[in-house]
Amino acid sequence: MKILIADDEEDIRNLIKISLEENGYTVLTAQNGKEAWDILTARDVNLAILDVMMPVMDGFNLLRKIREHSTIPVIFLTARTDDIDKVLGLGLGADDYLSKPFSVAELVARVGAQLRRNNEYLSPKEKPCMNITYGNLSIDKEKCCAYKDGEPIELGAKEYKLLLYFMENPERVFTKRQLYNAVWEQEYYFDDNTIMVHISRIRNRIEDDPQKPKYLKTIRGIGYKLHYTGENL
Repeated sequence: MKILIADDEEDIRNLIKISLEENGYTVLTAQNGKEAWDILTARDVNLAILDVMMPVMDGFNLLRKIREHSTIPVIFLTARTDDIDKVLGLGLGADDYLSKPFSVAELVARVGAQLRRNNEYLSPKEKPCMNITYGNLSIDKEKCCAYKDGEPIELGAKEYKLLLYFMENPERVFTKRQLYNAVWEQEYYFDDNTIMVHISRIRNRIEDDPQKPKYLKTIRGIGYKLHYTGENL
């Protein structure tokens, strides 16, 4: 597995690199977002660890470019602790977030967890039906692609997993915590804002009018459910 580390602090890059290599990973490093993007376009990378504040191209802008082409897991590192930064990063498609200073052992554990979950969803499953259709939405699980009216929908890794979970369980109401546990599988880090941001991103892709959703309905005081009636509710 190849891991990319993009951070302008050499000591942090080297510390993470050594720890990941000790756990059997191949590690590529970059000192700014532009250098990281060049690596991503030239090499196959399985997961990226990005610092938010980097010269030339910051982590947020780098993530935007990544999500135009790839659903690889992305873990953000940042010295800033503002909730707005976390919400923005997750909203752009980040899969996890660690504030500096952080435990390198915890980071390595999170890398392993993200790779396992990503492989679980992105590897072909031995199931008789690899396609799911609901209303005008469909998912090809073998290709890990979602479609609306036959046209591809661009989703980040977590948005894809959430939509897949809803489509495998249509009409069922889920609390935010249930959704978080099902997709992130780490109840300890549960955050309402994380689910709300990802639900909003999904609606922006699948709904004609995200303010009047036809598919992904809010059940006030409880959570969300996938319920298609053909009418805006």
